[in-house]
Amino acid sequence: MTRALTQAELEAEGEALGRRMEPGELITFEGDLGAGKTTFIKAVTRGLGVSAPATSPTYALVHRYQGRRGPVFHLDCFRLRSPDEAADLDWEGLISEGDAILVEWPERADGWIPAPTRRYRLHHVPKPELRGLELL
Repeated sequence: MTRALTQAELEAEGEALGRRMEPGELITFEGDLGAGKTTFIKAVTRGLGVSAPATSPTYALVHRYQGRRGPVFHLDCFRLRSPDEAADLDWEGLISEGDAILVEWPERADGWIPAPTRRYRLHHVPKPELRGLELL
């Protein structure tokens, strides 16, 4: 079921998700450009206790933050030219070390990304001040 949320509601939902996540979860975030993936993930990191503001790792591919329980990894696979480039991301290391792994554009790492704990899709809705959020 899709819910249409304001930015404030999306951020509140993200922070609540971060607070209730279990250690070691890998969550993926799908959606078009500008659909709110990074905004949602920034809120999730706050819920995980990350004090530094999260930024999009589009060019670095991976950002590491220190959360309340341990490392939080934020991956953005948008710039991968093929799924095989995702082999270099050290998925085993991320999973063994990370308290949380948050992945944008997971379809670009198809075949390499481990099975997610949860999958979200964000999308544009007819009202531009709202974003659609769907748990898949």
